[in-house]
Amino acid sequence: MKDFADIPALMADIGSRAKSAAASLAFASAERKHAALISAAEHVWNSRDAIIAANVLDMEFGRNKGLSDAMMDRLRLEEERIQGIVDGLRAVAEQADPVGEVLVEWTQPTGLNIQRVRTPLGVVGVIYESRPNVTADAGALCLKAGNAVILRGGSESFHSSGAIHAALQAGLRDADLPEDAIQLVPTRDRAAVSEMLTMTDTIDVIVPRGGKGLVGLVQREARVPVFAHLEGIVHIYIDKYADPEKVLKVVLNAKTRRTGICGAAECLLIHQDVASTIGQGVVRALMDAGVRVHADVALQTIEGVLAATDADWGKEYLDMDIAARVVSDGDAAIEHIRRHGSNHTDCILTEDAEAAAKFFNQLDSAILMHNASTQFADGGEFGMGAEIGIATGKMHARGPVGAAQLTSFKYLVRGDGTVRA
Repeated sequence: MKDFADIPALMADIGSRAKSAAASLAFASAERKHAALISAAEHVWNSRDAIIAANVLDMEFGRNKGLSDAMMDRLRLEEERIQGIVDGLRAVAEQADPVGEVLVEWTQPTGLNIQRVRTPLGVVGVIYESRPNVTADAGALCLKAGNAVILRGGSESFHSSGAIHAALQAGLRDADLPEDAIQLVPTRDRAAVSEMLTMTDTIDVIVPRGGKGLVGLVQREARVPVFAHLEGIVHIYIDKYADPEKVLKVVLNAKTRRTGICGAAECLLIHQDVASTIGQGVVRALMDAGVRVHADVALQTIEGVLAATDADWGKEYLDMDIAARVVSDGDAAIEHIRRHGSNHTDCILTEDAEAAAKFFNQLDSAILMHNASTQFADGGEFGMGAEIGIATGKMHARGPVGAAQLTSFKYLVRGDGTVRA
C-alpha cells in the first residue's frame, strides 16, 4: 500500500478531478452510462478470482483486528456474492435514466411554460465501513444519476474495494467516460475522511454508511451537506391479532437471515394478550436458532432468556442477539419505538387493518412494514437495483437512496418574448 505523506494535497487533487468529471457526466448520454455499467459488470465477473484473492487479504486483516462474526460476514466475498454485485450493476444499468426527467410541468397565465427536471447533484462523497459491495453499488448509482463519486471504503475492505473499483474504471474506459467519475481514496489514513468532510469547493454531498460512531463523526464535523444513515434499531411489534405462523416466519427471517445488516430486527415488542402464547413460542424459536434473547421481567419465566438492562432498549446488536419486552397495547409499542428507535425501519405483525394503519400513521420511520421481514429494507428489494444507503434524516433523500434520490432539480422556463407587467 502506497504511503501518502500529504493527505490534504491528495484529497484536493481527487476532488478537483471529480469536479471536472462531474461536468462531463452531467450531459453524458443514457446510452454511454448504460454501456459503462454493463461493461463494469462483465469486468467484475471476469476478475472474480482477483477480487476473491483480495478479499482473502481483507478477511485476514479483519480477523487480526478482532472483528465480530457479523462484521466478518459483511466483509466476506465469495462467488455467489460477486454474482450479486454483477446483478446489481446490471439492474442499475437497465433502470430508466433519471437525469432530465420532467417531474412536473405547467403554464402560467403569463404564458410562461415551466418544467421542473431532474439534474445531477455533482460530486458525491461516500464514506463506508466493511462491506466491499458498497463500492459497486455507490459507484453505479452515482454514475447513473450523472454524478462523480469519491469513495472512501473502510480499512477492513481496502483490498476488495480496490479490486472492484478497478473493474468499475475499466467499464468507464470502455464507454469513453472519464475514469475520474468513480475514484477510490487510495489510503487507509483516517485523515482522508476529515479532509472529505470539509471539501465544500468540490464535494456537494456526503453519504456516510456505517456504524453509529462513523455517522456521528460525519454529522458533527462535516461542512458538506450530509445524507444521514443512522444505525438500524429495528423493531417488530407483534399485535394481539397477529397470525402465529406469519410471526414465526417473519421474526426468524428478520433476525437470523443476516444479522450484520441494518435491516436486521433488534427489538421485539409483544402485546400482553399474546405474550404467553405467540410471544413465548417465538422467543423459544429464536433461542433454538441460536439467538440470545434479552428479555424484560414479563418474559423472564422462559428458561434460557437473559435479563434485559436499560442498555438493551435502543441497541443495535448486529449479531445473534435481540431485545424483547411485553407491551400493553399498540400505543405502548408506538411510544417505545418513538423513544428508542432510530427512524430507520419498524414493522407490525397483525391481521387488524386498523392497527396496521395506526402504526403507519403515528410512526415516522423512513420505512414502515406490515407482515413482512425487515430484511427487505434494501434498495435492491425496493426495485432500485441497489442503494447507497438508507437515509434516516428528513431533508432531501429518505429511505433507500437510489439513483433518483441522488439528483436535485432545476426549473426550465420558456417564454415567447414574455415580459412582466
